[in-house]
Amino acid sequence: MRSALVALVFGAVISFARGQAGGSTALPNPNEIPVPPIRTALGDMPGVGDLPIRKEMPDVMVKNDGTKVSTVAQWDLRRDEIKRLLEYYAIGLMPPSPRNVRGREIASQTVLGGTVQYRLVHLSFGPDGRFGWDLGVFVPIDRAPPFPTVIFPSEAFDALPGAEPLPRLPRPPGQGHGVDALLPLTAAPQPPGGRFPRHPVDANALAQGHRELFSRGYALVTYCYQDPGEDDTLRNPDGSWAFRTTRYYPAYPGYDWGLVAGWAWGISRIVDYLEEEPFADKAKLMAIGHSRLGKAVMVAGAFDERLALVCPAGSGAGGTGAFRFNGAGRGGTEGLEDMMRKYPNWFSSHLHEFWGHVDKLPFDEHWFLALVAPRAIVSLEGVEDQNCVPNALKQAVRGAQPAFALYGATDRIGVNYANHRHDLTPEDWSAALDFADKALRGLKVERPFDRFPSDPPQGTPERPPAR
Repeated sequence: MRSALVALVFGAVISFARGQAGGSTALPNPNEIPVPPIRTALGDMPGVGDLPIRKEMPDVMVKNDGTKVSTVAQWDLRRDEIKRLLEYYAIGLMPPSPRNVRGREIASQTVLGGTVQYRLVHLSFGPDGRFGWDLGVFVPIDRAPPFPTVIFPSEAFDALPGAEPLPRLPRPPGQGHGVDALLPLTAAPQPPGGRFPRHPVDANALAQGHRELFSRGYALVTYCYQDPGEDDTLRNPDGSWAFRTTRYYPAYPGYDWGLVAGWAWGISRIVDYLEEEPFADKAKLMAIGHSRLGKAVMVAGAFDERLALVCPAGSGAGGTGAFRFNGAGRGGTEGLEDMMRKYPNWFSSHLHEFWGHVDKLPFDEHWFLALVAPRAIVSLEGVEDQNCVPNALKQAVRGAQPAFALYGATDRIGVNYANHRHDLTPEDWSAALDFADKALRGLKVERPFDRFPSDPPQGTPERPPAR
């Protein structure tokens, strides 16, 4: 109780100080109890009070000492600087690979008329191999391996035939509906969590939804995204955060990674598994995810160079859209303040400092995109997506382009807009596979990947300058 009171008073003092320092009036509620910081090997970096206002996007090609990056060797050093800053301020420090990832087949069957094999595989790793979750692995068997392989974290809780769901904590009322998850608990303690009921899932029906992927010669690995990290803002009865108490988080106490980093780390464990599988083309591994999982896919691509292509979809604020061009008064409806209010456990605890001070961020989201270079990334978007701002994405792509240009690879960063709201549709999948065919297989693809909704239709003549 005393620690909670201290945190409450501290939060109020910080909020007051921020108000005195000027900036946005959209400041945190003084009653908030933020996600507590964890001391890590990154040490301490300047806080929001020590950082200058930078309206412009921080240059990915300028090192911390002011040196302009002009060679690949310099970029390699700059990448290390960028990673350290992003882990500290944006996503939290992730642990290294456990190096003991194993996959054990539980069941197998053929689907789609005998053209695809479905395998249920249990992934295990960590101390004594006690962590892990079930994967659904779909591999074409009507052609010769190895295959480009897609990693797809799914939002469906019962997506895998025969899978055993992991226990899950209950979600607090209001999670994901705009409530401030950082406010003290006012409801009675939540009941203990349990296993969600299993529902029959037909492997053939699941494969049918990805028929185009298999017909193009791709393999697929899918799983429930909450198995690597529980997407929950639940508090324990003492007010502490419950999300660090489950899955593999307790095995890594010296790391302050949020859930986006935890999901990205989970994607990398699947890459560990695929490196030992003969069906997977190790040079053509890719990941696709939507919304919060678009953020995770982006982070995985930035930090794991074994991923040849990442396809974040509808990732918005905290994803491929620049914070400086997202949120109220910046061109959009969901920005940094919204992320901190609704989903503070997704990010580094240090990011909360920048609520109301976005222009003091020493980075922006284009840094994640730049880290992918010279590999490939395509952002899949909906024209009517209420959560994603086209200009925020355009500014991020523009800010990341110099890193790709250094390698002569400016065509390896792209966007695709389809006519839908906040969703991942068959059109998005087709666009992702087109980009993969182009970037990974060297195939000729007619679809453009440089068009934004505000761009004039292709072939529209330029207007002569006004006289």
